[in-house]
Amino acid sequence: MPKKNHLLILFLIGMLLFVAVIPLPSSDQADTSAESESVSTAGVTGTSMGEYETYLENKTADLLKQVDGVGEVTVMLTLKSGGQKIIEKDQSSVSQTTEEADSEGGTRTVEDTTSDKTSIYEQEADGSSVPYVSKELSPEIEGVVVIADGGDNAVVAQSITEAVQALFGVEAHKIKIMKRA
Repeated sequence: MPKKNHLLILFLIGMLLFVAVIPLPSSDQADTSAESESVSTAGVTGTSMGEYETYLENKTADLLKQVDGVGEVTVMLTLKSGGQKIIEKDQSSVSQTTEEADSEGGTRTVEDTTSDKTSIYEQEADGSSVPYVSKELSPEIEGVVVIADGGDNAVVAQSITEAVQALFGVEAHKIKIMKRA
């Protein structure tokens, strides 16, 4: 009768083979090389960091213009870091426990664990293989400057600050509201 460890290992190998055989639907994946600056977030796919900043600035300015008392708006964002792509890894581990008894009645237990991680690749239409990206994280926003016609009004400035905090999760001391000249 097989031990529990053997059954678990057989089950994991079976699941691995099952997952490897299932074809994945093709999707538009951006370049995943370490030097790549591309991100895929909030409707912007495969753009550079500067283009992503500009996209967020324009969307934020368009939104804030609709608030009563704000008027004409210019927004500037700074990003703390670039976006991050999480590459899917195939992990397998084998654990073996052995109990040995010596002639004097003593026992000792020996545990042997082996673990292996390898990146999972997907086949592109042109035959090339690229790492499978399981998750993409957006770049973090470091600070925000908003220059608005109504920037000198305390109520308007508070509304702008709260909107930016809600949108980007930036702390209030990293948001600066100023009046347009």
